[in-house]
Amino acid sequence: MLDTNSTVDWRDLVSLRELIRGRTLYPGDEGFEEASSGWLLTVKHRPAVVVVAADADDVAAAVRFAAEAGRPVAVQSTGHGKSVPADGAVFIATGELRELSVDPRARTARIGAGLRWGEVLAAAAEHGLAPLSGSSGQVGVMGYLTGGGLPLTGRTYGFAADHVRSLDIVTADGLLRTVSPAQEADLFWAARGGKSNFGVVVAAEIDLLPLRTIYGGELWYPGEDPTHAAHVLGSYLAWAKEQPEEMSSSVTLMRLPDAPQLPEEFRGRSFVQVRVVYTGDEEQGARLVEPLRALGPEKDTCGAMPYKQITEIYQDPKNPVMAHLRSALLHELDDEAVEELVSLIDPSTPGGPFPGIELRHLGGALNRPPGRSHAVSTQGAAFLLWMRMPAPAEQADAVRKAADKVLERLRRWDTGATLPGFLFDHDSAPERVRRAYTEADYRRLAALKAKYDPNHLFRINHNIPPFSNGEHTRS
Repeated sequence: MLDTNSTVDWRDLVSLRELIRGRTLYPGDEGFEEASSGWLLTVKHRPAVVVVAADADDVAAAVRFAAEAGRPVAVQSTGHGKSVPADGAVFIATGELRELSVDPRARTARIGAGLRWGEVLAAAAEHGLAPLSGSSGQVGVMGYLTGGGLPLTGRTYGFAADHVRSLDIVTADGLLRTVSPAQEADLFWAARGGKSNFGVVVAAEIDLLPLRTIYGGELWYPGEDPTHAAHVLGSYLAWAKEQPEEMSSSVTLMRLPDAPQLPEEFRGRSFVQVRVVYTGDEEQGARLVEPLRALGPEKDTCGAMPYKQITEIYQDPKNPVMAHLRSALLHELDDEAVEELVSLIDPSTPGGPFPGIELRHLGGALNRPPGRSHAVSTQGAAFLLWMRMPAPAEQADAVRKAADKVLERLRRWDTGATLPGFLFDHDSAPERVRRAYTEADYRRLAALKAKYDPNHLFRINHNIPPFSNGEHTRS
C-alpha cells in the first residue's frame, strides 16, 4: 500500500515501481520493515523507498531514479556492516541477487550480491575448493569483499580482495560495468576496499583454493586468576610470533555475565580463548599447537576438519543483534599491554561489560603487496583488535563508554589505523573513515570518487567524499 505521507512525491514512486521487475516497497507496505532491516539492529533505516532488486537491471534503474530525484542511494544485503541510517534514501536490497556458479577447472566462482559465505563454502566444497571467507557464514559476500575481507586463513593467503578477479558494478551514472585489472583498473582497485562509495556491486568472480581440510579449533583457559590469565596471554603472544604463515590465530579475553542463557560452566566467569587455523597437514598442525595445549586449556576442540566447517570455529551469532562494535589496529604487544588486557577481565575489577576483546594476529601474506592491487592494508600492524559488545537500548551509553575505556587504556599500542572491513556505526565520521587507509590510498580514493560519483550519490556508508585538486568537493 502506498503511503501518501511519504516525503517522496507519490507520482515519482509510481513511476519507479513501473521500472522495477522485483519489489518496490514504501513506508507502510507489508515487508518494508523486514527488507530495510538487517543483522545489526543498533542502526535503524528509514528510507523513502526500498527496491528489492530482482537483477542488475533493477539496480541500475533504481540508481538512475535516485540520481534524477536528487536522493542518496543506500545498498544492503545482510546488514552486518550498517553504519548510518538510510533516512530518505532509495534503499536497494540485494538479497535476491543469488547467482552462484563454480568452475572447478579454472578454480573460480561467480557469486551474486545476495549470497552469504556459508552458501559459497558449501558450493565450492563439492569440488574440493574453498573461498577466502571470514569468521561468519552468515555475512554477505559483497560487503565483505568490498571491505577487503579478512579471512581466517589470512596469514597464508592475504586479504580476500587479493583474490577477486572481476566485479560487476552499477555506478552513479546508472551504467553496469565489469571491472578488472584489464578493464577500468582504477575503479576495480577502489571498489575493493572503498566499500559502497563507488557503486552497487551486483556480482563478482573470485579465485577458489584447492583446500579441502584445515587443522583448527579453539582452546579455552580459565581467566579468573589474573596471574594465570597473564601467563596464558603472554605465552600466546610469544607463540604467535614464532608461527609460520600457514598458521593464523586469534585470542579473545572474555568476562561473561552470570546470565541464565549461558551454559552453566561459563556463567559469571572470565576466559582467555585462543583460536587457530592451520592450512598445512594435521600432524604438523598438532605439533605447532602443542605449546598451547601445554598451558592446560579447560576446553580443546583443535583437530582436522573440512574447510567448509571453518566458520564453526568462531560460532558468530546467526540472528540479528543489538551490539556495539569497535576496532583498531595495534602494534606488537608487550608485558604492559598484557597487564592492561588481563585487568579488563579480572572479576575483582569494577566496570565492564567486556564480553569479547579479540586480537586477530596479522602479518604474513596480509602485510605483503597483493598480486591484484587494492585499497586495503594492515599499515604494518601486528594485530587487529575488535570488540562486539551486546548493547540493548537501556545499556547503550554504558557499553559505548566501556569500549572507549578499553581503547583509551590501549592507546600506546594503537597505530591510529583500522581496516575498512572493520568500520562500524561508531566510525561513520569522515576523519574516522580516513584512518582505514594510508594517506596516499585515501587521496586516490577521494579523487576516484570525484570521477565516478561527483554528485555524491553513494554517501549512506562509511563515506569518502569526492576530492579534487586537494580539496573535498562536497561533504
